[in-house]
Amino acid sequence: MSGAISTLSPVPDTSEAAGPRTLDALTTSRWAQAALAVLRDHQAEIDALNVYPVPDGDTGTNLALTWSAACEALAAAGRGSAPLPVLARGALLGARGNSGVIVSQLLKGLADALPGPSATGADLALALRAAADAARAAVHAPVEGTVLTVAAAAAAGAARAASDDLVTTARAAAAAAAEALARTPEQLAVLKAAGVVDAGGRGLCLILDALVATLTGVPVPAAPAQPPAAAVVPHVAGAYGYEVQYLLEAKAPAVDALTERLAAIGDSLIVVGDEPTWNVHVHTDDIGAAVEAGVEAGRPYRISVTRLPEPARPPAADKAAVVMAAGEGLAALFAAEGAAVVGGNPSTAEVLDAIRGTGSSRVVLLPNDPNRHAVAGVAAREAAADGVRVSVVPTRSPVQALAALAVRDPARPFSDDVIAMAEAAGACRYGEVCRATREAFTVAGRCRPGDVLGLVDGEVHVIGGDLTDVSRDLLDRMLGGGGELVTLVVGADAPPGFGEALREHVERRWPFAEVHSYAGGQPMFPLLVGVE
Repeated sequence: MSGAISTLSPVPDTSEAAGPRTLDALTTSRWAQAALAVLRDHQAEIDALNVYPVPDGDTGTNLALTWSAACEALAAAGRGSAPLPVLARGALLGARGNSGVIVSQLLKGLADALPGPSATGADLALALRAAADAARAAVHAPVEGTVLTVAAAAAAGAARAASDDLVTTARAAAAAAAEALARTPEQLAVLKAAGVVDAGGRGLCLILDALVATLTGVPVPAAPAQPPAAAVVPHVAGAYGYEVQYLLEAKAPAVDALTERLAAIGDSLIVVGDEPTWNVHVHTDDIGAAVEAGVEAGRPYRISVTRLPEPARPPAADKAAVVMAAGEGLAALFAAEGAAVVGGNPSTAEVLDAIRGTGSSRVVLLPNDPNRHAVAGVAAREAAADGVRVSVVPTRSPVQALAALAVRDPARPFSDDVIAMAEAAGACRYGEVCRATREAFTVAGRCRPGDVLGLVDGEVHVIGGDLTDVSRDLLDRMLGGGGELVTLVVGADAPPGFGEALREHVERRWPFAEVHSYAGGQPMFPLLVGVE
C-alpha cells in the first residue's frame, strides 16, 4: 500500500459476539499476542509509509520488535504476574526507535491507570487519556499529524462513548483513531505530498483493533499513561555547589514550566506534591535563578540554601564510551578508540547491557542516528537506577562520533569531557550518500526510487544517477563552505576503488584539506562524510 493513503475500516458492530469483555490476565495476554501478530503482518506496509526517501523507514519494524520484547517479558514472568506492568516494562527495555519508546509509554499508561480485571469502559477511557498525555509529554517537540494525534483522538473517542462497557469503549477508541489517522495528511504537508498516512499512527490503529478483536472474539485487532504527581529529573549528584529547597504554592501548569527551567540550571531535581502545595528541590550553582523561577511560578516559602560538599571524584579511568554503530569496519574503528560498540538498531536492553558491560560509573553514549536518540535517553535513565551516570551526546552520524572520540581525554573531569565531545560533534558537518527507496519531493527536487541522493546534515542536496558523481558533488558542496579535515567512511555496497577515487578528488580539488578514508562496512549508505 506504499504511496496510497490507507486507513483501517471501523470494526463492525457485533455486540452479540462471544468474547471475554473483561481485561483479566488471560485476555490481556491474548491481546498482546494478537497485536504482535498484526504488527508483524503489517510490518512492511508500515515501513513503506516512511515519507522520506532515505532507506531508514523502520517504524513498522521497530513497533514489531518493541511489542515482541513486551510479549517475551510477559512469557518469562509466568502466571501470577500482573500482565500490563510486565508488558510495559518489557516494552520499555525492548523499545527500538522513537516509535517504540512512544508505544512503551502508552503501555505504561494502561498499566498505571487501569484497575485490573474489573476495569470498566469508563476506566479504559480514562487510561487512554492518561496514555495519550504521557506519550505527548515524552516528546520534546510534539507535532500534530503523528501517532500522538491518533492517540489523543482515541482517548477522545473513548470518552465520548460514555459507556461502562469495555467493548463499546474500545470500539469507539478504535474508530476515532482510524478517523484521526485518515486526517494526518491534512496536518502534515510531507504526508500529503507523499500520499500516505502517519506510520506510527497506523501501528497504533492496528493495536487498538487487536484489543477490540480480543474482547469480542471477532477476528480483526489497544494501549495507553498518566502524568505522575511528581516530576523527577534524575541525575547523579555532585555536579553543582548548592542545594536549594522551598515549599511553593502554585498551579500545576506553572509547576510544569518551573520544572523545565530548573532542569536547565541544575540536577537532582525533584518537584513533588499536588495543587496548590509543592516541594521543590534542586542542586545548582545559580541560587538566584532557582528562587526567581519559584517566584514566577507562584509563592515560594521556607526557602533553604545549603552548601554541598565537594564530591569525592572517582578515578579518571572510571569513564567509558558506548557507541551505536552498524558495520564491521565502523565497529573496529570505534573499538580502536576505546569505545564499547552495540549494533546500529539496538533495543534499550541491549544498550543497557553495553553500558553495564563497561564496568564504569560514568559513561558517554553516542547514538549516531536521530532515530536512536529516544532509545539512548531511556537507557540513560535506566542506568541511573544502577548508580551509573550516563550522558548522551546526541550524535546524528558515525562521523560525528569519531570527531567526539578524538577529543576524549581520560584525565579530564567527566563533565568537561562530555562538553568537549559534544562541541567536537557539533562542529562536524555530516553527509550521507544512499539510494532513494521511494518517489518524493525534496529541497533538491523530485527523486524517484533508485536515484542516488547526497544529503548534508540530513537534508537532500544532490540527486543523480551515478554514485561517484553524486559523491563528488556532495563533497564539493560541503567543502565549499570551508573545512580542514575530511573523513570518508565507505559502506558495504560501495564499488571497488570508490573510496580511493573520492580521496583523489578531494586532494586534487581541495589541496588544503586533510583526508582520512576508512572502510566502514555500514549498510544502506555507500558513503558517510564528515567535514571539520
